[in-house]
Amino acid sequence: MSERVMRVSIWLVTAAAAVGVVLVILAGQALLNPSRPLIEDAGFSHERITPNADGVDDVAVFSYRLSRNASVSLTLTAADGAVYDFRRDEPRIAGVYSVDFSGVVDGFVFDGEQIAGEVVRRLIPNGVYTWRLTAHDAVSGAVDERSGVIEIAEGDSQLPEITVFSVWPDVFTPNRDGLSDRAEINVYLEKEAFLQVYLLGENGEQIFVAPRREGRDQWQAGRRLFDYEGGVDLGNDPPPDGTYTVVARAQDAEGQVVERTASLTIRNGGTPRAEIVPQFVGVDVVFAVQPYEERFFSSADHRGDLIEPPNDPQDLALTTLTVPVGDMLVFKLTVENYGDVPIRTSGPPPGTVYNQDQRAATFRAFDESGAWRVGIDCTTAETNYPWRWGLGTADTEGVYEETDPQDGKTYLFVEPGARVVVWGGVRLTTIQARNPQNCWAGLIHEDVEISVQNNFVGNREVELVSPGGARAN
Repeated sequence: MSERVMRVSIWLVTAAAAVGVVLVILAGQALLNPSRPLIEDAGFSHERITPNADGVDDVAVFSYRLSRNASVSLTLTAADGAVYDFRRDEPRIAGVYSVDFSGVVDGFVFDGEQIAGEVVRRLIPNGVYTWRLTAHDAVSGAVDERSGVIEIAEGDSQLPEITVFSVWPDVFTPNRDGLSDRAEINVYLEKEAFLQVYLLGENGEQIFVAPRREGRDQWQAGRRLFDYEGGVDLGNDPPPDGTYTVVARAQDAEGQVVERTASLTIRNGGTPRAEIVPQFVGVDVVFAVQPYEERFFSSADHRGDLIEPPNDPQDLALTTLTVPVGDMLVFKLTVENYGDVPIRTSGPPPGTVYNQDQRAATFRAFDESGAWRVGIDCTTAETNYPWRWGLGTADTEGVYEETDPQDGKTYLFVEPGARVVVWGGVRLTTIQARNPQNCWAGLIHEDVEISVQNNFVGNREVELVSPGGARAN
């Protein structure tokens, strides 16, 4: 016999043996596991429920067994022919299943019914229903079905409807600049329900919003208020800039769910970060003394000339400054916005000169919550950082103007990464009990904070002397 014939014979014997093994296995399975129905068992634990959240017969358990993998649907058909879905074409592997049923099915709305928002889950009306469990085996094409009846009685079918839902403003900038930093979410519930409000991002992430503490609890009916600031007040970065869906979701004790949605855009969101940075020569703040001239005087109705920033190399020394009474203590420093968001600032502008008893309000430059300003303070000052200056003007590089759409006013902002030079003067006219005294600079985030790194910067000893140069006593 040739080698080629032998190889063919061996192959035929091997194939025949394999076929035989398969036939034996199939025969064994047929003997041990005869043909079984796709649905082997199905039914409710009892045939009448009263879903009114009183704790008695609110729920029936529906159980079923599948002999093979299948997609299943469970529907309920009312006497008038209306069909309600409890499950629709959901994949299941072979096994035993059970689920609580409280009469709540996929959301629906009756003809002519006006509901604010989307009904996600809803209790079917009282009545006797034919339930039908259908299983479909996609591999073999087999379909199996079981059915029975169940009665719904005494159901509390009032929906947890959200009749009021508003988000204002719909564009906000959570960056602690005092402008549109918060979004107010207003919700009114007609029925006691568990209420959640969250932002839904593009990737499906849910960002939950806490209700105001002084408001109602999460189950009470009535008005609920939510105050959203993006987490910035807690020192966290807000969600990335973009447009989000705001979802208000109410679920009552029966399991009914109603949702309403709105749009909210986050713009220029982030934690503001700025600091006083050292001068190129290494000192934090340049302090100097300059003679006062009447042209520098400012009041509420008159703006005097601005002084030039000190630039004498001798001003960089750290010795005690001697200031004749009536002359000016002047300063210069640099502020950097090292964060990712613009920071807002307000006047008076750099170069402004204060008399010792004047404050920014004297120039109608009132404090503005969220604005950043440079301040000068001294040991004997009666208030904290009594003399304050803005971080540049619209003509300063890295500073720009923008009109707020909410109030129509124009504000100044310092761009991220920008450095601005701030300078000014204080005319010292009164000798205090403590002489010499210390003076220093600070970077103030109005009504927010003066951070540790921006407080008591460039501390310098200052001594007042009489105009003739003798030490004042």
